[in-house]
Amino acid sequence: MSSIAEDPRLDPRLKAVLSAMPPPPETPTFTSRDEILAYAHAPERLAEREMQMAFFDHMDSEELAPSAGLRVERHEFTSHPDGNTVAVNFIRPDDDRVLPCVYWIHGGGMMSGSAFDGNYRAFGKLIAANGVAVAMVDFRNSVYPSSAAEVAPFPAGLNDCESGLRWIADNGELLGIDPSHVVVAGESGGANLALGMTIRLGRTGDTTLLRGVFAMCPYLAGHWPDERFPSSTENNGIVLDLHNDLAKLSYGIEAFEAGDPTAWPSFATEDDVAAFPATMISVNECDPLRDEGLEFYRLLLRAGVPARARTVMGTVHGTEIMVPFCTDISRDTAAAIAQFTRELPEG
Repeated sequence: MSSIAEDPRLDPRLKAVLSAMPPPPETPTFTSRDEILAYAHAPERLAEREMQMAFFDHMDSEELAPSAGLRVERHEFTSHPDGNTVAVNFIRPDDDRVLPCVYWIHGGGMMSGSAFDGNYRAFGKLIAANGVAVAMVDFRNSVYPSSAAEVAPFPAGLNDCESGLRWIADNGELLGIDPSHVVVAGESGGANLALGMTIRLGRTGDTTLLRGVFAMCPYLAGHWPDERFPSSTENNGIVLDLHNDLAKLSYGIEAFEAGDPTAWPSFATEDDVAAFPATMISVNECDPLRDEGLEFYRLLLRAGVPARARTVMGTVHGTEIMVPFCTDISRDTAAAIAQFTRELPEG
């Protein structure tokens, strides 16, 4: 594992914050999803989750992410095919303009997190302040509840995300958005879902539902270390310890064993991504996931997709959505997402 205190690449602000944090507990060895759920839902784990949510809530401040000039609404839709209810945290400039929309899918390894957590509320406001609408979908996680109490493995979260995309396409007038001008975006597990959903839409010919994809620090492989991705070894232990089977067991072991790219997009072929719209892949320099994101970018190029990539130097996994840590970097990336969204030509 890489040493945070001795790593010369890290932004000093991140080094100070991360060095002051206690090391995370070692991940137990699991053999099934049931074992993971029993461990995660033990009282002490749930208490830790409550503390984490309180920590995230402190990230949403008027000083860092002002709400002036914005309108924040909660909407709900019925997901297909399970008929469950999913909430959307919707943020937009408080005016009557018809706006392009960023459809945001939160991170958490498809296992945890909520679009209503403070860090996402803050980051959503930073994006919306650049003149776009932001619809943040609160899909079913595989381990810890979001605002949806039910937890379920693949493909539940993916179904919720696709259903939400179809819901905003059908409700442009209600939301004041242009349904033909939607970019799907997300970070970490949210980027997995964004890319997996786009692969699935490509198979059904429905990629007209989105004009672009903006995937940040995507979480794609399902098993690490992977010799194809040197960062999965070189950067392991900086924020993330990936050298376990937690992800594939909790989210989609059967899909991993089947090599299903809609669950684990690192399995994708050129044919799987040929129908992608314009795509931006954004990675963090000191992230163990960095190289799998860059390899996905290269796959898009080989398939003839209009793709670009950016590396945010000195940063760790998901730095941008932890707004107080490096606020300037968070604002720069929020502005980049909005600019990417506004400037995409009609397909």
